[in-house]
Amino acid sequence: MNNLEAFNSINTFIFDVDGVLTDGNLIVLENGQLLRTMNTKDGFAMKKAIDAGYKIAIITGGNSEGVVSRLKGLGINDIYAGVSEKIDSFQELVYTYDLDAEAILYMGDDLPDLEVMVKVGLPTCPSDADHEIQRISKYISAHKGGQGCVRDVIERVMRVQGKWS
Repeated sequence: MNNLEAFNSINTFIFDVDGVLTDGNLIVLENGQLLRTMNTKDGFAMKKAIDAGYKIAIITGGNSEGVVSRLKGLGINDIYAGVSEKIDSFQELVYTYDLDAEAILYMGDDLPDLEVMVKVGLPTCPSDADHEIQRISKYISAHKGGQGCVRDVIERVMRVQGKWS
């Protein structure tokens, strides 16, 4: 299957947070609170995809109320935060919504994403992902984590399917 065919069959997006929606760097405040930055273009694309009828879910090892609040504000309801075994959350999501794994695009950047990525139809990653993740990805964005890689894959899917205007 070439990439164009793979993008054409996608109806669900699943994203990691740290290293995908963020650049993976954390600012640690004196009180121990962690701060992350997110790309507004990624947020715009996620909202546009949801409005067009795509399912978007988040599976992350992190557990930040601020991140969850931001994602819920974009209309994302399926947020699995603070998970140690991402495959369990993935299987729950697939079961709950009766999803076809071949129609799922997953974007991850590091080894905790590997087990899920080998189960989906279109495993993808940012350009600065771990080399093992790049090796199994069918598409590697030209953008780094937190710098538009999510917008890149969403826009590609929607353009191929004639839903990006």
